[in-house]
Amino acid sequence: MPAADSTAPRLVLIGPPGSGKSSVAAALATRWQLASRDTDADVEAAAGKTVAEIFVDEGEPRFRALERDAVAAALTSHAGVLALGGGAVLDPSTRAALDDYVAGGGVVVFLDVTLAHAGPRVGFNQSRPLLLGNPRAQWQALMEARRPVYEQLATLRVLTDGLRPADVAEQIEQELAVLRRSEGNPS
Repeated sequence: MPAADSTAPRLVLIGPPGSGKSSVAAALATRWQLASRDTDADVEAAAGKTVAEIFVDEGEPRFRALERDAVAAALTSHAGVLALGGGAVLDPSTRAALDDYVAGGGVVVFLDVTLAHAGPRVGFNQSRPLLLGNPRAQWQALMEARRPVYEQLATLRVLTDGLRPADVAEQIEQELAVLRRSEGNPS
């Protein structure tokens, strides 16, 4: 269910660290023969360093500015499957851009996950700067703060606990089919 604008993403994935956004984007892109794009990778390419290095060298505000720019660019130029960084939705201009994308016919999928399933996926390692210290407590706090935003922005919600990316991709396709039928759009 692509947005009316042919340069807009076919689908946008949001959710916390460990929900599988990048892997599911790749799985959907393969199924649909589209490109996948991850805004964290876009930020790293623009900065010439990893997300963790940006946090350490330049701070979270600089990372968030780069992330905001990456999301804005991707929403207007990427016609495939787009995965956003977990905190991208906290920026008011990003939320507004996602609202506009949905208003234009785009679909935002909230990939939800519980701590028990996110932990092994994330590994609670150093490459996740916002999870330093007590990673489980940090992740839980992030989710408590972000869940209402994810839920507000989402067209669909899919729980990824215990599922492989291909299984999540299949579930998203099934949910999209239901959504299309409910909107009276058979394709």
